[in-house]
Amino acid sequence: MSMPPKIYTLKDKNYPGLLKEIYDPPEKLYVEGNLSPEEKYPLAVVGTRRPSEYGKRVATELVKNLARLGLTIISGLALGIDGLAHEAALKVGGRTIAVLGSGIDIIYPASHKKLAEDIIKSGGVIVSEYPPGTSPSKLTFPARNRIIAGLSLGTLVIEAPERSGAMITARFALEQGRDVFAVPGSISNLNSAGCNKLIKMGAKPVTRSEDVLESLGIDI
Repeated sequence: MSMPPKIYTLKDKNYPGLLKEIYDPPEKLYVEGNLSPEEKYPLAVVGTRRPSEYGKRVATELVKNLARLGLTIISGLALGIDGLAHEAALKVGGRTIAVLGSGIDIIYPASHKKLAEDIIKSGGVIVSEYPPGTSPSKLTFPARNRIIAGLSLGTLVIEAPERSGAMITARFALEQGRDVFAVPGSISNLNSAGCNKLIKMGAKPVTRSEDVLESLGIDI
C-alpha cells in the first residue's frame, strides 16, 4: 500500500449499499482502489484453502465465465479457492474485490502480495474494516466473512469442509437474506461435504455459470 487508505463511514454516500443492509455493517471501511456504492452484480466466491484438482478446475472455469459476463467477484484473498477466484477474474479482465481479515497494509498470506497488487492495478479493490497495522487473527477472519457476504448479492461455495470459513460465509449470507450457491461434489470427498450439506439445506446447486445468472435474475 503506497498511499493512505480511503476511509468510508456508514454515512458516506460511497459506502456500499448492500453492506449497509446487513445486521452489523462495519462503522468504517479502509479501502485501496475505487469501491462503488452499487457494484455491478457482485458475487462472493469462497471455498477451502486446500482444493482438489476438481475444485481448482471448477473454480477457474466458473469464475472466468462469470467475470467475463460482468459480475464483480468478491473473495477473501486466502489460499486456495479465494485466490483462484481473484486470479480467474483478473485473467479475463474482470473486476474483483478482496476483503481482508487484517489491515490493508498487511497482506495475508504474504505469498498473495503480488495478487493484491494485481487486483489494484486492474481497477479492483482491497478493503478491510480494520485500521492499518492490524494483524490477522482467529477472530478477524470470521468477522471478515460477514463483509464478503454482505457486499454480495449471493455467495458461491466451491469445495468446503463442513467446518470451514467458507461455510461461515454461507451462513452469514443466509442470515442476510442473500442467495447461496454450492458446487456439488463427491460424497466421499470431505472437501465437498459442506457444499453437499448446503444443497440439502436448499442452496442452489451450480454446475454451470448460467445457474448463478438465472437465480439472480441477471439477463446478459
